[in-house]
Amino acid sequence: MSFEILAFLFMLSMFLGLELIAKVPSQLHTPLMSGSNAISGITLIGAMVLAYNQGSTFALILAAVAVFFASINVVGGYLVTDRMLEMFKKKDEKKGGGQ
Repeated sequence: MSFEILAFLFMLSMFLGLELIAKVPSQLHTPLMSGSNAISGITLIGAMVLAYNQGSTFALILAAVAVFFASINVVGGYLVTDRMLEMFKKKDEKKGGGQ
């Protein structure tokens, strides 16, 4: 891929990330966490594209490392978000909704 395309993808990713985070109320951390998970998802897709279009062994190694760390960030972020959302459920909902 040419430098211009990569620069465009990088700037598009930054714009999308800023738009996602800017629309979240500052009082709510959980939606903000979800927004940063979306940004990590964009990083993951970019790393997979780089791995597919690699030009050298060094680029392939960097892409593999980026895929690994972005995957950890996305999965860990969603696990933390899910755990935080569990704190807001009522006790009855946690037990299966029994009345």
